[in-house]
Amino acid sequence: MGLHCGIIGIANCGKTTLFNCMSNTKAETTNFAFASNKSNIGVINVPDERLKKLEKLQPTEKLVAATVDIVDIPGLTKGSSHGEGVGNQFLADIRNADALIHVVRCFDDENLPHIEGSVDPVRDIETIDLELQVKDLESVEKKILRMEKLIKTGDKEAKIAIEVLKVYREHLENMQNARTAPIKEEDKKYVADLSLLTMKPVMFVCNIDENSINTGNKYTEAVKSSIKEDGIKVLNIAAALESEISELDTNEEKMEFLQDYGLSEPIVNILIREAYDMLNLHSFFTVGPKEIKAWTIKKGMSAPEAAGAIHSDLQRGFIRAEVMKYADFIEFGSENALKNAGKFHVEGKNYIVEDGDIIHIRFNV
Repeated sequence: MGLHCGIIGIANCGKTTLFNCMSNTKAETTNFAFASNKSNIGVINVPDERLKKLEKLQPTEKLVAATVDIVDIPGLTKGSSHGEGVGNQFLADIRNADALIHVVRCFDDENLPHIEGSVDPVRDIETIDLELQVKDLESVEKKILRMEKLIKTGDKEAKIAIEVLKVYREHLENMQNARTAPIKEEDKKYVADLSLLTMKPVMFVCNIDENSINTGNKYTEAVKSSIKEDGIKVLNIAAALESEISELDTNEEKMEFLQDYGLSEPIVNILIREAYDMLNLHSFFTVGPKEIKAWTIKKGMSAPEAAGAIHSDLQRGFIRAEVMKYADFIEFGSENALKNAGKFHVEGKNYIVEDGDIIHIRFNV
């Protein structure tokens, strides 16, 4: 799909440790701020227990999970929007992300000094929000200047655009994020080309110590109290502990470790699924003796568009989609049983693929 999440946060908040838990690529972690001069790029396998359940009914040579790209962006600090610390280079990496995972330090550790001298997650969130707002304000003001020139030529669309841009400018000047600006959905097109940093979907991940796994702590409570935007998720995760879990060799060892902390699965799995959903993605399956695979598509995609995720030829020559619902397949156990029960569907070009659909594409090119 070409979509990816960016992991952001203040220096020494645990971003790279979390990245290593999630990604198939491992990056170096240190106790020094600005130790990295580049973003780390990796691929996440999206945990999906449905694959294993499908395998029980259809033995196969391999299971292939859905994937999402992830970018660990080096820690930001005050003045990043003006080149301080890692500076503008990494703000560009944030601009290219489709959604953001904002890691917030919610633990004390004398061996890992905080860049500001004390742990205060609400202050850290405000620091990064401000840096992103400053860059967004620059982008909006530049476009206002461009629109003012077009208005002089009699461009009516530019006149509408500039009114919308002024609302965003005032909102950002008041230290508010672009995604909460009082703008009609249809008018957001006037800033779509700017890829505003504070317009992106975001979730907050409170990086906690292992003693706070089941209860949270004063820092996580402060974060939850400070989040005023509707729909923004806040998730607690002990990144250092999750890192230890990810290094264990067998599922049995991992489950034993998790049970000691009262967990049924790694919290990082929940985080990955939440990130997948935040990107407005879901999965459909192809099932066969050679491979059972989860395919990533955007919610709301039609059957031909989903076919294109497999191969462009399938979309170009699309005839129909043969669809079985995952729950029905698990209940009835086979394609023939579904057909006999009237649960096997043949769908055309207007069919919107749902999460968990098992699909076989008929095509001709």
